[in-house]
Amino acid sequence: MSEPVARPLPPHFQDHGSAVLPAVTVDAYNAELRTPEGFLGDRASSRAFKAILDWWRKQVRTEGEEDPLGPAPTKDISRKELDAMIESGDSEAAALVHGAVEEFAQSLAEVVRALLKLKEWRRTERIVVGGGMRGSRIGELAIGRAGMLLKAEDIPVTLHPIRHDPDEAGMIGAVQLAPPWIFKGHDALIGIDIGGSNMRAGLVRPHLKKASDLSAACIWESEIWQHREERPAREAAIDRLGEMVSDLVRKAEKRGLHLAPFIGVGCPGHIEADGSIAKGAQNLPGNWESSRFNLPRRLREILPEIDGHETIVVMHNDAVVQGLSQVPWMTEVKHWGVLTIGTGLGNACFTNRHG
Repeated sequence: MSEPVARPLPPHFQDHGSAVLPAVTVDAYNAELRTPEGFLGDRASSRAFKAILDWWRKQVRTEGEEDPLGPAPTKDISRKELDAMIESGDSEAAALVHGAVEEFAQSLAEVVRALLKLKEWRRTERIVVGGGMRGSRIGELAIGRAGMLLKAEDIPVTLHPIRHDPDEAGMIGAVQLAPPWIFKGHDALIGIDIGGSNMRAGLVRPHLKKASDLSAACIWESEIWQHREERPAREAAIDRLGEMVSDLVRKAEKRGLHLAPFIGVGCPGHIEADGSIAKGAQNLPGNWESSRFNLPRRLREILPEIDGHETIVVMHNDAVVQGLSQVPWMTEVKHWGVLTIGTGLGNACFTNRHG
């Protein structure tokens, strides 16, 4: 009787949450800036901006004046609507929004000052800012104003909005988690971006023939789920994420797109080498910090093979992965960082490994 043929092990990849990636070294991420009043980063999140705006609206009403933003609660006013108010001819509404932007920019500059005092951040030359607020005019104004405040103090760091659409950057950055050889013979890979409000999954095309530095990488197809509105249990959330990924695989097969057997994941929190989450996942649905829960393992169970090969899943912090989307445009500096302004404030800093 012949011996059973052993199934070859998949190629070795770096650990989850690794400090050494193909293009960069991750010097630090998820820094917690504590103050007597709480976490400093909480002052520069989307929720913080809404709280500032709400405070200013209350001051106007306290003075007996009509609220220029109307009767809608602050939480129900979208960034798109606030952008329109800035561009409208209503000077009072525009002034109110600009006032909130100015105060938020002051908070953002304060966060940057605090980060630059940390050992890992001291040599940072450039910081890109992503997250949901970056995708709005008010966010861009806040980033620009914070940069001016820092420049006026002769702090040698520049702030720039992240290059890609923030809804796509967290998926595009997944290509930087994979070694270059994984793309040979394949047209795309799966990128997943998990946030405190949304989950996104996309088919990312590296387009190495167009640009070997991955600067032409883009989203071919994507799906989004706003889980914050539904408040699902953890397992229900994972099931929904699995459906999104499986649907993307079917679309790729239907169009003849050859998927690499690789899934890159960006997830909030401190990511351990085994794929568990030590802390920082409090905004996700259910308990993601349980020792019995492992997202990469669950994704492999949902999709054990891609293109006839065993699926490899590599997960890192969501701010790290969003920052990685910027790698091709960071060749002029050695040390750089990323801030993601979303439900919370994510952060990471890097050192380029080449060049």
